[in-house]
Amino acid sequence: MARRKQNTGLREKALSAASGLSGLMGVFSSWTVCHNVCTAAIALLAIIGITVAGMPLLFLQSVAVPFWTAAVLIFAVLVALKLKGMGCLSGNALMLNGGLILFGMPLQSLQGFILLFRLAGSVLILAAVARYVSSRFRK
Repeated sequence: MARRKQNTGLREKALSAASGLSGLMGVFSSWTVCHNVCTAAIALLAIIGITVAGMPLLFLQSVAVPFWTAAVLIFAVLVALKLKGMGCLSGNALMLNGGLILFGMPLQSLQGFILLFRLAGSVLILAAVARYVSSRFRK
């Protein structure tokens, strides 16, 4: 009986981790997130009778650099707090956020290095997810 319960618990943890990983996979692409938000906005507007052709949230493209800059500044503050021992985020959360910031770098002057930024961001994201999943299986 105890062995069966142990196997059930392990299976539930594996399914839970797979479900979380599945949900996280949709976040990896900023285009997918933007596209889903735009599609949801178009659907919501259609429900109330407003027809929209095109991309209703395209105006956000013009504020991508200020939002990204704010994200970098907040990230720097959080890393500084973590280094001083006052951080409230885990190392995995910081690594994931750093990877997302690198992956979504919008600066036109650095677009020649976009593959490098995306590769570095992907490595950080995958490392954070792997560390999180492995820590969940160890418990």
